Amino acid sequence: MMRRWVAMAALWAVTVGTAGAAPTLAERLGYPAETRFLIINGDDAGMCHTANVATIEALEHGLMTSATVMVPCPWFPEIARYAREHPAADFGVHLCHTSEWQVYRWGPVAPRSEVPHLIDPDGYFWHEIPQVYAKANPEEAYIEAKAQVTKALAAGIDVTHLDSHMGTLQYHLAYVEKYLQLAVDFDLPARMASQESLAKNGGGQLRAAFAAKGIVTTDDFVWEDLKDMPKDVKGYWMNKVGSLKPGVTELYIHAGQATDELKAVTHSWSVRTAEFETFARDPDMRALVGERKIVRIGWRVLRELQRKERRERAGAGK
Repeated sequence: MMRRWVAMAALWAVTVGTAGAAPTLAERLGYPAETRFLIINGDDAGMCHTANVATIEALEHGLMTSATVMVPCPWFPEIARYAREHPAADFGVHLCHTSEWQVYRWGPVAPRSEVPHLIDPDGYFWHEIPQVYAKANPEEAYIEAKAQVTKALAAGIDVTHLDSHMGTLQYHLAYVEKYLQLAVDFDLPARMASQESLAKNGGGQLRAAFAAKGIVTTDDFVWEDLKDMPKDVKGYWMNKVGSLKPGVTELYIHAGQATDELKAVTHSWSVRTAEFETFARDPDMRALVGERKIVRIGWRVLRELQRKERRERAGAGK
């Protein structure tokens, strides 16, 4: 299957080359190529009540433009209710195949008999990605992911995009195949690393393969140096936002507040709280976005572009 993607990607590249330079994503959105767009996505919505409260504030009063929901988590019904009551809010699905915390866990949405190898001896998802790859298989991962998107849609969420919690569907080519299949099945754009990052890790063909299937992704994604984030969370993000390249960039944060609940769930509560403060309440970040003339957008804009272009291709083929 991956070889077929590469072949499709090569054909797509040849077509673009013979037809002249393809329009940039900014131009496809109706803007000059040098426009700087930014998607500020809140990962882990639905994970716990504190995450929901912080995500909602960041969406309503801060700079956050979209969020992705963890469907298997206990607080999913709360964020699903909010999404139903606020249909203009931009929510995707944060596809879960791991449950990383020590005492706060979750398991599959699909029938357990259909995904037995995704479940650890305690009855939850495995803690880490290597365990998933060692114990499970791509087909079960696809069944579970499809069940999560289906549940989100049934709950009334107007799903705008897909991404993968901890990146399970993005670090192994056989799992990336299922990630692409999901994006095609539901006609949704999907988060992807930058071309530079993918090429360094042996996946330089993947963006073209997704494009060949009509799936829209951002031009850039702030990811690789997140592991090096200093204690100065605000300073890190001020630097990243201040140095955005032209095109569409996505960054993701984990919005939270320093409640007893969040402190009990994760040791990263202080970073989550700092990210929330930076993108929900900080005047310096808001001023920087304005000074740099950054256009904030959500994933819904890219979903509508993807579906419009698909309709146009279908019409041209008649």
